Amino acid sequence: MKNIIPILTSVMLNAAAQILMRRGMLQIGGISFETGVLRHTLPAMLKSGLLWLSVLCYGVSLFLWMIVLSKVEVSFAYAFSSLGYALVAVMGAIFLGEHISILRIAGIAIVCLGILLISRS
Repeated sequence: MKNIIPILTSVMLNAAAQILMRRGMLQIGGISFETGVLRHTLPAMLKSGLLWLSVLCYGVSLFLWMIVLSKVEVSFAYAFSSLGYALVAVMGAIFLGEHISILRIAGIAIVCLGILLISRS
């Protein structure tokens, strides 16, 4: 049970990184290879605080994940990474105004049920 906290923290940081990356890329705009990615888009990406914060979240998440995998079976820990789907959907709705359909909610519920079953094994 004590390993659940670093597992969930890693998953939450990974989900937060996705949201931060999306917000950062919305500010920068779409990437098109015709418009000069290296000349225009890459410098903007490197200047984005949101994208750097996203990278930081990924880094801390990865570090925690390595700690987790040193203590628990990967098949147990990795099941919890699926919670990221639910977190990203909820965070996307809250912070990005994205729509969550009934079908998506049903899929997330099925994933969460599977995680519950795996965590009890």
